[in-house]
Amino acid sequence: MLSTDFVDGAPNWLDIGAPDIDGARSFYGSLFGWRFESAGPDAGGYGFFQLDGKTVAGGMRCGPEQGPPAWTLYFGTANAAATARAAEQAHGKVLFGPVDVMGQGDMAVLGDRAGVRFGVWQPGRTRGVDLASAPGALCWAELHTPDVAAAAAFYHRVLGLETSGVSFPGGVYTCVSPAGAGKDAMFGGMVPLTRAGDEPYWLPYFEVGDTDAIAAEARRLGGSVSAPAVTVEGVGRVARLVDPYGARFAVIRSERTRG
Repeated sequence: MLSTDFVDGAPNWLDIGAPDIDGARSFYGSLFGWRFESAGPDAGGYGFFQLDGKTVAGGMRCGPEQGPPAWTLYFGTANAAATARAAEQAHGKVLFGPVDVMGQGDMAVLGDRAGVRFGVWQPGRTRGVDLASAPGALCWAELHTPDVAAAAAFYHRVLGLETSGVSFPGGVYTCVSPAGAGKDAMFGGMVPLTRAGDEPYWLPYFEVGDTDAIAAEARRLGGSVSAPAVTVEGVGRVARLVDPYGARFAVIRSERTRG
């Protein structure tokens, strides 16, 4: 599971780019109880979503030249520059950076072989988010990709990620863990794209207390439900949502949180 005991290869940050950051602040604030705090006058409008004083994500305004509104996941690395080179050598792309972020850490935004955007974060003064796997915080990450085997090979080469298969009704789910960290450090999965013409993407999951209520609230706030709430035995109750600007995310009431 995701935690703030960050290890290399595990997600340690995420942020959203939206055309209207005030609107995104209102949407996620109403949905999850987040508050938005500016990172300061030198941060170019970047800020932090906080829950009970703990940072759970970042956010900023993005224009059309920066791509469609989306959540970007960042994975921990001891050397952002070396990871960026590894991505290029594995036939991915460096989209931005590597760059020092005001002494807080070094970051780069990369693209995998299928064109999926993701980031890497080399901790400085900021190790990552302050909260994970708690209600209102990131708890899982899922790659939707046209070729799971090719994606697994890419992320193993670039981030050292390891994959394993778990049987579920209807098929096998490919789980993802940091190298050598064991089953307890499993943080996500990889699934084949199911809709023709859909672009591949990383999907962040946020823990919630009531999946159905959150899905209904997202719709009321101007978002939409791309996959209605469903209970996955042994996992929890899951729904896939889209915010008012088109950024995709999912929510889950995990079975481990019940009671």
